[in-house]
Amino acid sequence: MELTTVWFVVLAFLWTGYFFLEGFDFGVGALLPVLGRDDTERRVLINTVGPVWDGNEVWVVAAVGATFAAFPEWYATLLSAFYLPMLLILVALILRALAFEYRGKRVEEAWQRRWDRCIVFGSVVPAFTWGFVFGNLLGGLPIDADREFAGHLTDLFTLAGLLGGATTLTLFVLHGAVFVALKTHGEIRHRARALAGRILLGAVVVSGAGLVVAQLDRGDPVTWATGALALVALLGAAAANARGCEGWAFLGTGAAIVLATATLFTLLFPAVVPSTLAAANDLTTTNAAATPYTLTIMSWAALAFTPLVLLYQSWTYWVFRKRIGVRDLPPSAGAALLSR
Repeated sequence: MELTTVWFVVLAFLWTGYFFLEGFDFGVGALLPVLGRDDTERRVLINTVGPVWDGNEVWVVAAVGATFAAFPEWYATLLSAFYLPMLLILVALILRALAFEYRGKRVEEAWQRRWDRCIVFGSVVPAFTWGFVFGNLLGGLPIDADREFAGHLTDLFTLAGLLGGATTLTLFVLHGAVFVALKTHGEIRHRARALAGRILLGAVVVSGAGLVVAQLDRGDPVTWATGALALVALLGAAAANARGCEGWAFLGTGAAIVLATATLFTLLFPAVVPSTLAAANDLTTTNAAATPYTLTIMSWAALAFTPLVLLYQSWTYWVFRKRIGVRDLPPSAGAALLSR
């Protein structure tokens, strides 16, 4: 296997890990005002992701950094085409991080409500915008002969892009609801499980439509199969959730996200940015890649550090594996926010 293909697979792995892990904490953030009926319940929700949300963001830092180093032409085109969406994601993630850190620093309700809105904004915006970006990549962009974006912001508002955004947002919110049911006990657990049951039908419809549109121009038997399996995983999650088996339901929603991401990257290979102007202008894993020397150095670095990152994150999830609830938190509104 060529190093360009190896690094495309590595990128697919990094984005899959990011969507699986950050997906549920985006979902928890988006559902904060829905599942949290008072300050203590909202603190419970935040504490379900408190020990892990910043570690989950390591995956997107690694994915973006690897794209820059391994496929600089792809990175440059993405940044020029999606400059404003990427800026919006960055602002949203910064506000979200600040909200997690500062929400509990003061006891005033107005102060906490403002940061709660930042958490919702910082969760919903990236959850939608990442799907919007990748949906547009599948549909193609106006790339000229110099491999530069030759369109305008309005060119990005396509059916593929909007459906991609709706798909990731819906899947992540569902993933978050199931995660809350898995990680909590008491009333919040039952409320989250009931909400997940209501979201599931919409998730099947929206993600099914998104997967079908993505397949229309570039689909093959493999991607049709992985897309169908993603919908089967959602149906399995629905059955498990109805029986109160939150662990299996979480595996089902996670499998759906993994399979949908696998479908996405299989469709993107080898033309990572198809040109809507001329096929000769397509950015591929070959013409967008860095030099073999650069890819070789990156491969050795990845072999050395990836196992360490995986071990550390696995240990973190194991340490903070137990359920929490209202009775586990002090009643004071000014108590510490995150369970570190």
